Amino acid sequence: MTVRPTIRCLREDLGLGLPLIDEPLDEIDHPLIKKANEQFAQPTGPRERIRSIDDVVMFKVKVQRWRGAVVEAGDPSWMVTAGVREAGSRDDFYEALATAAITARARYNAEHSPPLKSSTFCGQWLADKDDLDRYRAEAAVRMLRAMSGTVRRLVCASLLDGREHVGEVAGAELGVLVRGVEDRGTYVAMWITGSVPDNFVAIALDLVPGCDRDGWYPEFAMPDRPLRPGEQVYSNMMDPQAAAQLLEENS
Repeated sequence: MTVRPTIRCLREDLGLGLPLIDEPLDEIDHPLIKKANEQFAQPTGPRERIRSIDDVVMFKVKVQRWRGAVVEAGDPSWMVTAGVREAGSRDDFYEALATAAITARARYNAEHSPPLKSSTFCGQWLADKDDLDRYRAEAAVRMLRAMSGTVRRLVCASLLDGREHVGEVAGAELGVLVRGVEDRGTYVAMWITGSVPDNFVAIALDLVPGCDRDGWYPEFAMPDRPLRPGEQVYSNMMDPQAAAQLLEENS
């Protein structure tokens, strides 16, 4: 499970700018974000609830002088507010948080009917549409990372033994076969099955190292077997130097 700061928390509480879309917010280099992701990495583990908040379940996260409040919501979960412990005090951040939430509840009840039955109101800090839009926009980055790692792992494994190796990305199966071909170099075939997003095939092929982007051709059979139903297969020749470099990087 990953923990992301809300955009408001990132800017107003942590004092950081919103990075480019290729930097997921849960990976920002900040001690509190790192600590939150370590602490909440597993679905069960150390949890200390903020008892003074009763309209939503919030948990404490602490590192150095930093303090934060995390709302678990599956993956991702959210760091909704943060601050620092003042020198000479204990956990004044959480006391201030409770006071602000009680004030927000009074304001909410003055403006809405029926009134809240809880003693606090934290809706103003929770993840909103902008946070969810940002998370969805990062999905392409996450998928590209997963694809790149999977493709390189499969190619490397097949280079070592000349057999097909299979992985899964975004609900699709990828298979790779790499073999030396006498007097021609290194042959590589990639097969894909399953429902895939737009451009998935082109991106997956482009991630195979040492292959000409325009050198991929559809195949009607694998070297040792016929195609399976729904299977797409493409082949190319791989630069032997790129193959050797990949093996060296993964040795």
